[in-house]
Amino acid sequence: MKIGLAQTKYSLKALVSVTFVLLAANALLVACGSTSSGTGAAYSPSAPPSSMAAQPPGFGAGRFNARSAPAAGGASGTVDSVSTLSFTILTSAGQKVTVNEASSTTYYQRMTSISAAGAIKTGESVLVLGTTSGATIMATQVIVQPTDVGGFATSSAGTIAPFERGGPSTSKQVGHIPANYSEGSGTIVSGTTANKAIEAALAVYPGGIVNRVVMLSNGEYEVHNIGVNWPHHIFVSQEFEVVGDD
Repeated sequence: MKIGLAQTKYSLKALVSVTFVLLAANALLVACGSTSSGTGAAYSPSAPPSSMAAQPPGFGAGRFNARSAPAAGGASGTVDSVSTLSFTILTSAGQKVTVNEASSTTYYQRMTSISAAGAIKTGESVLVLGTTSGATIMATQVIVQPTDVGGFATSSAGTIAPFERGGPSTSKQVGHIPANYSEGSGTIVSGTTANKAIEAALAVYPGGIVNRVVMLSNGEYEVHNIGVNWPHHIFVSQEFEVVGDD
C-alpha cells in the first residue's frame, strides 16, 4: 500500500512536469505567431510598420533631399525619331534623350496649345519638360520650335563642354556662385517654378539634360545639368536669369 501511494505521487509529479513543459511550448509558439491550430499573426519581414510605409523617394529628416530622383527636368534638341508613344531627341552636345508621352502631355507651338496628333516630327526643334530619370524624360510639356516661345532662345548662349567619357570635367566658375553653396544642398522644386528655371538654364546652356532643380537657402536656384562635362551646375536668380555656372 505504501509502494502504491509513492508510485501515485511520482506519477502525479511527472504529469505536472509534462503539462508545464507543454504549456510553455505552446506559449512559445503563440509568441512566434503560429500554433498547432494555424491561428495567430505570423511575422512578415516584408511588411514594414505603418509609420515607415509609403515614404516618398529621398524622404528623410523631414524634407526631400536635394539628390532625390527622378525629379523635374528637361532637355532641348532636334527630334531624331518618332514612335507611337515616344520619340527621341539629340541635344546640341550630341546626347540622345528618350521622351515618353502620356495622355496628359500638353503640346505648344508659338505660345499656342496644339493637338498631340502630328505635333512631333523628325527634324523639329523641341523643348521637353517633365520628370527626368537619366536620359529618359516623362514629358508633361513639349514645346515645338522653342526659339519662338517666350524668348527661349538667346543670342548669348554659353559655351558648353560636351560629355567625353573618361575625360576630365572642366574646372572653372563663371559669374555669381551663391555664397556657402555646397553640392547636394537645398530643396527640390517642381511645377511652374522648376520649368522657368529649366527654360532659363537651357536657353543659355543647351546641350545637357536637366535632371533636377534645387532651391537654395538664398532663394536662388541650382539647375543640375548632366550629359556634359561643363557646366554641371547652372545658377538661376529669383527672376529666372542665369547668374553663374560651375
